[in-house]
Amino acid sequence: MANVSDQALEATPPPGATRDLTAWMSAYGPGLRRFFKRRANPSDVDDLVQDVFVRLHSAQLREPIENVEGYLFTVARHVLVSRHRAEAARGWPQGGGLENAADLSDELSPERITAARQDYARAIQAILNLPPRARAAFQFHRFENMTYGAIAKRMGISKESVKELMHRAIVRIAEQLEQDR
Repeated sequence: MANVSDQALEATPPPGATRDLTAWMSAYGPGLRRFFKRRANPSDVDDLVQDVFVRLHSAQLREPIENVEGYLFTVARHVLVSRHRAEAARGWPQGGGLENAADLSDELSPERITAARQDYARAIQAILNLPPRARAAFQFHRFENMTYGAIAKRMGISKESVKELMHRAIVRIAEQLEQDR
């Protein structure tokens, strides 16, 4: 297999990074890990990230990559789909392990669906009841996958303030969910 051309790698390196695959791994690896942590078995995350960069390394590109991040996350989705298809072909549950196979038939019972919907509604209401700054920090971190540093910059506060807002948000949400039970 041929490597990605040097011209393609040099076309759009990550900001402030050298123009090589190692720099791309450093720049985009953490984001890919967060992406996979939410969608795959935690024990598979490192393998999935590696698969993305192996595919990038072995790609035969004729043109430079215009949107590196978009390209990498498209490849990441393809890697994830390939992994799920391979697991399905082997007869493995989507979680990857066989330890949960006995519970698969009970997963979609009407009682469990109703309970999950009620839990979801309570969690959303608890988030909406947060003070505005704590709610914003929580939403940026949990729903937009922003780091504390990025949140601090966006909100114009210190990283320590973001940590405190997140702590307060999590405590309030837990307290409200506990009260609702």
